[in-house]
Amino acid sequence: MTAVEEVGFSDTVMLSSSSSSSATNVFENGNYQTVLLNIQSDGSVPVPPPKPLLVGTPSSPVGGDFPVLLLLHGYLLYNSFYSQLIQHIASHGFIVVAPQLYVIAGPDTSDDIKSTAAVIGWLPENLQAILPAAVRPNLAKLALSGHSRGGKAAFALALKKFATSPLKIAALIGIDPVDGLGEGTQTPPPVLTYVPCSFDLDHMPVMVIGSGLGSVPRNPFFPACAPKRVNHEDFYGECQSPSWYFVVKNHGHVDMLDDDTKGLVGKSTYCLCKNGKSRAPMRSFVGGAAVAFLKAYLDGDDQDLLGIRDGHAASPVELEKVDFRA
Repeated sequence: MTAVEEVGFSDTVMLSSSSSSSATNVFENGNYQTVLLNIQSDGSVPVPPPKPLLVGTPSSPVGGDFPVLLLLHGYLLYNSFYSQLIQHIASHGFIVVAPQLYVIAGPDTSDDIKSTAAVIGWLPENLQAILPAAVRPNLAKLALSGHSRGGKAAFALALKKFATSPLKIAALIGIDPVDGLGEGTQTPPPVLTYVPCSFDLDHMPVMVIGSGLGSVPRNPFFPACAPKRVNHEDFYGECQSPSWYFVVKNHGHVDMLDDDTKGLVGKSTYCLCKNGKSRAPMRSFVGGAAVAFLKAYLDGDDQDLLGIRDGHAASPVELEKVDFRA
């Protein structure tokens, strides 16, 4: 396995040079220029984070207060594999913090949950110090998201299973979340109860995005990456209102990753899961849906989210299912 690539503080990724006040399509890059920062936990910053962080943020000279989204990676994946998705969301005016929770791990996600809580606890006193000048994190608007096993960990922390977040979580996003290795076989600590609308999240808004091909095995030698009875369908089934559900047709479990995921682990993402024809459409949809959802519940602007629900938005993918509980 290769080490996570380090990106210096001066390595910027310019997504747009237009004014941040103009209207944008949420499925396209937004109006903020962004910088992608790799923050190690080895003492290279005054107070190292509990886990290495990949942080996507709007960059100077445009400043302001920005909501914060924590993004948890999938099983045995690197946070760097989500760089394009992170930049997409950050370009719409969000600070995205993606911890590297582990490199090798067994089936138990307890440490993932504890580590996520520790990262959240690090944010209030230390996130500001690593951000570009004039960029300020608004931790009153802290959202939590996760992909695959990371989605399970995100739900577990929001549900206060095994650990409690030091800060209030304002919104929750599950990106093709998975609670086990096979149909109905959960990994510890279990999150799903198989009781409809049983998740008690104290009215926290939730969005679940599922992949239509996630439950389809790539070949007879490998199981499906998001098997039925432990996947997005079950997570959404246990959500209370307000909750949103989008299932993307003809795309797979890892199709929201970067186009080029390097190294042995990166190459394996093309071999183990049933994939769509390309990653860009699914990644654009996940990024756009996340932006629309966060704008609706953190900023009170639901126009884009309702547009996706009602089919008025120029979606880059075909949706297999749309549902919501108001």
